[in-house]
Amino acid sequence: MSEIDPARLQQTSSLRDSHGWPTQAQRHSPSPPPANINRDTWGKRTDFPSQGEINPRTRLLESYESYEPACGSRQCNHGTFSPRPGSFASQQTSSGPVQSNRVVGVITGLSGAMVLIGGITRLGFLDNILSRPFLRGFISAIGFMIIVDQLIPQLGLTSLAKKSGSAHGSSIDKLGFLFRNISSAHGLTCAVAFGSFAAIMVFRTLKRRLEPRFPSIVFFPDRFLVVFLSVILTWKLQWDKKGLDVLGSLKNEGNPTFAFRWPYKMSHMRHLPSAMSTSFIIALLGFFESSIAAKGLGDGNNGGIKGISFSANRELVALGVANVIGGCFMSLPAFGGYGRSKLNAATGANSPMSGVFLGLITLICILFLLPYFYFMPNIRNSNAYSLSQMAILSSMISVVAISLIEEAPHDLRFFFRLRSWSELSLMLIIFFSTIFYSLYLGIALGIGLSILQIIRHATKPRIQILGKVYGTKDRFENAEVQPEKVEFIDGCLIVKIPEPLTFANTGDLKNRLRRLEFYGTTAAHPALPRVRPPEHNRNMIFDIHGVTSIDGSGIQVLSEIVQGYVDQGVRVFFCRYPQPGTEIFRMMEKSGIVDAVGGATHFVRSVDEALQLTEPVEVDRP
Repeated sequence: MSEIDPARLQQTSSLRDSHGWPTQAQRHSPSPPPANINRDTWGKRTDFPSQGEINPRTRLLESYESYEPACGSRQCNHGTFSPRPGSFASQQTSSGPVQSNRVVGVITGLSGAMVLIGGITRLGFLDNILSRPFLRGFISAIGFMIIVDQLIPQLGLTSLAKKSGSAHGSSIDKLGFLFRNISSAHGLTCAVAFGSFAAIMVFRTLKRRLEPRFPSIVFFPDRFLVVFLSVILTWKLQWDKKGLDVLGSLKNEGNPTFAFRWPYKMSHMRHLPSAMSTSFIIALLGFFESSIAAKGLGDGNNGGIKGISFSANRELVALGVANVIGGCFMSLPAFGGYGRSKLNAATGANSPMSGVFLGLITLICILFLLPYFYFMPNIRNSNAYSLSQMAILSSMISVVAISLIEEAPHDLRFFFRLRSWSELSLMLIIFFSTIFYSLYLGIALGIGLSILQIIRHATKPRIQILGKVYGTKDRFENAEVQPEKVEFIDGCLIVKIPEPLTFANTGDLKNRLRRLEFYGTTAAHPALPRVRPPEHNRNMIFDIHGVTSIDGSGIQVLSEIVQGYVDQGVRVFFCRYPQPGTEIFRMMEKSGIVDAVGGATHFVRSVDEALQLTEPVEVDRP
């Protein structure tokens, strides 16, 4: 068997993405080269100042064998996530590759431990902030970035992009570079790349049309056929001698491929404080990245796996276990990726065992099959330290990227038809921030805006003023919705609280009630003169049927409101209240609300019953 050269090995690792395998294999060279760029199937921009100090062969297998048995998501295929450990290790130590590997192991283990603790404590609900517009804007931006990124190797302009610095820019910067240097494209590389892209697209279209009649056609290995034919044609036609770069021979330098080393030694603890922030960011963004992949493929009609359910807590546990174990082998953190997950589902994966078999296939390729990739077409690249991606692989990734973008028009039309401008704005903000700057900014803005929307929704009281519907005896509706259909009861203000009371939504409750007292609506500006005279508010009736829970802050604010009305001589009633003996009623008793309003007689079953107990008030009519 031919020997394995680590500098070539990380090129071959890119081949795994054509089958949903992990990406971003790293260099392993005697001396660290200048900063470089590396793109995985998500197309994110990542800088590795000294990634040569991390063993690429260890990273090829990553954590498949521990992620899948730990109840990993059926639809989520995972791989390396972030460049931060590589750059952090190079900054924290100058003791050589072994020490850097162990620092990376500490970071991976820490991020895995954080994710694992989140799963055990059931923090998976945090992924609920990933709304449909968030997912669609983010996934569409990923597709656009991937297409632009792959155009550079497909045109044979990688070396020129690195020299000009455009390889490190945003998608817009790369588009400008492509337009300026299109005349420098390498003809044979373009022919191989775009020819394979066209072949894959034709196969893809045919399989979609024939699948209803011949379901088994989905297992036809069209991508493998394209790879196989490219190798044969390169060998027969000697394209490698005509300017088309090939993978070449693979030699080994004697470094161990997989070795267990305990990274959590006391000598490594000095890196712990500074590594904590890096690990936290990786854990947070990695979990959201995995959730995006799982949720985006949760619908079988979007290229996912039909009949599946996604548990965020199980996903956290699986990712945590995988990264804790991976840290013992000095691997980089591994999380889910949308592109590779969709490709995994498209090739027929139906269970987590697909990841186990992918790991085994990767191991077999490392140990036995690398010499057969000699004639695999590479991008045209003259930099010995570059992380080359294969022209064939670039075409395959571009096909996946197109499938990510083609799902967006439906959602755009839907939200535009509804005039849902907030959702459309969120989609566009995430999309343009991602392609104009970086993937991380898109994630950060999306999460930040989503959290702001959630906070705004949670902190806004939704109290309503009720009026009796004309012609009925005991039917009361929101007077602000259709005021012409209801009548107000003289001397009574009927307020409905339709939601649980917590510290979040009770902060503005007093001001909202004041607006109802003064104006009969919460929409009025507080600077306007008073409309409702005090005589209309001599009896306050609270419909608290929607208060299914209340915390200490909420009961404190409610107690202050009730006491304020009692001090003003206003009679207070509660209708449709929780049964005595429930937690809410006990809290109302302990807080003094029951005694303040006049005892249990002021707690009634309906609004109509409360009206019968109110104090009649003579109101001057115009």
